[in-house]
Amino acid sequence: MPVSLVDSLATTEALAEVFSDASILRAMLDFEVALARAEAKLGVIPEAAANAIAVAANPAKVDLSTLSRGALRAGTLSIPLVKWLTEAVGSHDEAAAGFVHRGATSQDVSDTALILLLKRARVMIEDDLKRVDAALHEFSETHKSTIMLGRTLLQPAPPITLGLKAAGWLAAIRRGRERLALDFETALILQFGGAVGTLSVLGNRGVEVSQQLARDLGLQCPDAPWHTHRDRLAALACSLGVVTASLGKFATDVSLLMQFEVREAAEAESPGRGGSSTMPHKRNPIGCAITIASAHRIPGLIASYLSSMVQEHERAVGGIQSEWPVIAAIVQTTGLAASSMADVASGLTVDAGRMAQNIAATRGTIYAEKAAMLLASKVGRDTALRLLDQASKQAILQKRSLSDVLSETPAVVKHLDQHALQELCDADSYLGSAELFRQRVLQSSPKHSLNQEKKS
Repeated sequence: MPVSLVDSLATTEALAEVFSDASILRAMLDFEVALARAEAKLGVIPEAAANAIAVAANPAKVDLSTLSRGALRAGTLSIPLVKWLTEAVGSHDEAAAGFVHRGATSQDVSDTALILLLKRARVMIEDDLKRVDAALHEFSETHKSTIMLGRTLLQPAPPITLGLKAAGWLAAIRRGRERLALDFETALILQFGGAVGTLSVLGNRGVEVSQQLARDLGLQCPDAPWHTHRDRLAALACSLGVVTASLGKFATDVSLLMQFEVREAAEAESPGRGGSSTMPHKRNPIGCAITIASAHRIPGLIASYLSSMVQEHERAVGGIQSEWPVIAAIVQTTGLAASSMADVASGLTVDAGRMAQNIAATRGTIYAEKAAMLLASKVGRDTALRLLDQASKQAILQKRSLSDVLSETPAVVKHLDQHALQELCDADSYLGSAELFRQRVLQSSPKHSLNQEKKS
């Protein structure tokens, strides 16, 4: 479905559909139908009543304007919807209307509907995170020997490999996926407790109905209803925030590598993407920009959700009413970041020649650390660092290589021969354990899958 203009940079079309009016109504009515069928299976209500409820529960027949106004008056969407469903059932079967919503309370409907929406969104987010994973894994393998500047505090530092850098992006995202999987598994549970969480209307059949209802909806059945205990959803929200931030870190690095002064990597070009309305020469990091915006937006949303956790007694005033738009925004924000960076990772281009040029532009000063370590055993650490500080400044000022400057420094050539100085700027010999670390990251994989429900 088309995304509203105000949300055009805040969600994907697929996730916008998940949280659309039609989808929300369908989820709420699915709860009511499943409840009636579960109770009918257990003999709590007549099977004919369950069938009548299922027939009447058609979201296309709901007047959205009336429902929205009713929700504002009632403080919940569930009350006017249950009223509508009861009237719709009663118009064809007056006896069956008395069995609508049997044993449930309004929050049971809204909470379980939200969980059903999250179950759908889960698959979409995981599919895009899997795309990111596969693309970065391949990218890291391809560039395991592509040498580039390491950068600390945005300044040139000793060399690394692009493969290791990509493995770092991948590792953080994989850890995020694993946390997200566990928190989704915990959060996707039925809410069914009746007025105060005892299911007293159902007498001693409450647990049976809960278990059957959970099975029918494809959800876990909790040990007890959780009306004012929002910790599971809060943990999920936080995990969504962490993985979005990891995607944002990936996006930030790529956007910096795309700067004209750097030009070491770039998002793939496509018609209508990355251009400027007034400057035809520009190639903007659009996927990265959208993801970074998501990473900036989500912490405030999570903070808002956490503040709503402090709820009163068995049913809350205000906390539950604040949740739906916040949770929906958190999920859609993460989904947009995952989708955007899946596209970026799949089409990321690299200019290895430019990487080599940027290394050469440092005139070997990035190897000052290496030279200092070689000298330290001869003249002491402090003296070595002082000599390299002076030599580095001289190399930059005179636009000469660090090795040339050092070869003319008596205190250095006394301890380092010409061969050692010539080998000083060999990047391949100063990568340390980069490849081992890269391989270790790629050999690890998430232990949990967010798509586990597909197996059931």
